[in-house]
Amino acid sequence: MAKSVSPDSLPAAPWHALPEEEVARQIVAEELPLAALLERGLSQAEVIQRQKQYGPNELKAKAATPAWVKFLQQFNQSLLYILMVAGAVKAFFGSWRNAIVIWAVVVINALIGYIQESKAEEAIAALAQSVVTEVTVIRDGQKLRVPSRELVPGDVVLLSSGDKVPADLRLLSVRNLQVDESALTGESVPVEKRLGSLAEDTPLADRQNMAYAGSFVTFGQGAGVVVAIGNQTQTGRISELVEKGGSLQTPLTRKFEEFSLMLLRIILTLAGLTFLVGLAQGQGAASVFEAAVALAVSAIPEGLPAVVTVTLAIGVSRMAKRHAIIRKLPAVETLGSATVICSDKTGTLTENQMTVQAIYAGSQLYQVTGSGYSPQGQILAQEGGDPVEVERLLALQACLLAGCLCNDTRLQPKDNGQWEVVGDPTEAALIVAGQKAGLDMDDLQRRRPRLDSIPFESEFQYMATLHRLGPEEHCIYVKGSVEALLPRCRSQMGSQGEIQPLEEERIRQQVEALARQGLRVLAFAQKTVPSSQTRVDHPDLQEGLIFLGLQGMIDPPRPEAIAAVHSCQTAGIQVKMITGDHVLTAQAIAEQMGLGGGKPVQAYSGRDLEQLSPEEFVEAANRGSVFARVVPEQKLRLVEALQARGQIVAMTGDGVNDAP
Repeated sequence: MAKSVSPDSLPAAPWHALPEEEVARQIVAEELPLAALLERGLSQAEVIQRQKQYGPNELKAKAATPAWVKFLQQFNQSLLYILMVAGAVKAFFGSWRNAIVIWAVVVINALIGYIQESKAEEAIAALAQSVVTEVTVIRDGQKLRVPSRELVPGDVVLLSSGDKVPADLRLLSVRNLQVDESALTGESVPVEKRLGSLAEDTPLADRQNMAYAGSFVTFGQGAGVVVAIGNQTQTGRISELVEKGGSLQTPLTRKFEEFSLMLLRIILTLAGLTFLVGLAQGQGAASVFEAAVALAVSAIPEGLPAVVTVTLAIGVSRMAKRHAIIRKLPAVETLGSATVICSDKTGTLTENQMTVQAIYAGSQLYQVTGSGYSPQGQILAQEGGDPVEVERLLALQACLLAGCLCNDTRLQPKDNGQWEVVGDPTEAALIVAGQKAGLDMDDLQRRRPRLDSIPFESEFQYMATLHRLGPEEHCIYVKGSVEALLPRCRSQMGSQGEIQPLEEERIRQQVEALARQGLRVLAFAQKTVPSSQTRVDHPDLQEGLIFLGLQGMIDPPRPEAIAAVHSCQTAGIQVKMITGDHVLTAQAIAEQMGLGGGKPVQAYSGRDLEQLSPEEFVEAANRGSVFARVVPEQKLRLVEALQARGQIVAMTGDGVNDAP
């Protein structure tokens, strides 16, 4: 059994930078070969002990504010203080009717604010609720399914396609493992995971040997050891940033506070002067004091707090009809005062749906219209922009066929008219491109049934499938990186299906041109084999492949987001993109959306920002339009840097990393 570990002895180490054996030694606290750890895992006794030491694997939120405290907080306004004191004075002098009216205004104002904010809190709480997931672990040499909250540091977790990563894991075994980390890092495509140590300063989004809590496995299998649970995970750190965030005063509350204090000084000064003048004229102190109080009460605009609250509540109601939850009433006015909008990219400015936008086949470049996983769209000629007849362009047709058949993903329609991806988003984009050309997946699989396949492996950077074409021949379709496929090709298919010598230099130039546009490029090839061959293996792909073409894809900007950015810029509001995705991709999306306002887009990476002094950081925050490969802490610093220059900043995003 592993030695016990005290809570303080578990180091907050750079787990991605350590060798696997060292990770196992530090986290399990004993010399144990990796193979033995993967086979045996922790003992049940050790798990129970660690659960007592580290607690459950769940985020610990700060204690909720009691309802009565929230209600009392509604009275925390200068004007309301004056009104409450005025009501007390009225009651003291026997003017109970006036006192009750004044107090009623105060209470009604507080009730309106309390009810509205309570509704918003309930809606946010409902959104935050998540179903407790189950996870497969190895304990005492057996595979078990346990609730994710029962995980402890040192547990060995098994991952497979469709699983939600339950804690921060250092991966010890991977088999074609790909993980969607878009909610945490902003990466628009699943990350291919690998083993081995990385440099200590490797950014979060590039840590290929780690799997982080909250991300999803889209493909493959893997196993990892739990190195952090609950608030110690990267998601937990973001949660703590959210908890630490103070309540900023909005422009309205600041102006309201300033006006209240100024009005209070004027009223008290006038009341004091009235009292002194009355005494100087020889009037009775009691009557003069009552006159001074009457002056003070009459000068207070007791309807102002109620009018402001009701007006804001109407704004909140209108926003609710647009499916926007406003947590604090003054935030409605603040939205109207914003001078800068900082927006996440993936899923906010973009669809978070990979889309093929360019195809190079038969020495010709084609454009693909439409976005997302909807099959609505066309394939256009690059020159002239007219729709093409895919049936007459055999190289283009073959390239699309290869993308559809060398594919393990399925698209399923949902009740709301959207499409659900069962598998990899990149492969889904290839299917949609084929559908836009009139290809039907069911028909293709019936006419060209799959006989065998080689799944994608990071070592080879390609996937291959063998299909029956007819009684005399079978066909191998291959898709993968350009670097993996081009050396295996000696010829290419011309636009009319003729076989030509490979134009390697021209193809590489085209790849570079597509990459500069932020497109992710895949290459496609095929090879005809005798019908006697019913298996495909790596030696079959060493040579003799015929290059079919390239498909370039990207997570495209939402059309409504482009219109919104233009509207903001017309209104004098700057829009800045802050994302965890690659710089080149982010810059390409920013240019498509016109974030530069007609000028070249100024982009900074997270590493660029790390090297800047505090003053230079503030300058960069105000000058730049795109901030890519940044972590949540840097997102928060960027917003604070803009606020330091007097900007009123709105932040929008759909990921965990946008929460702070």
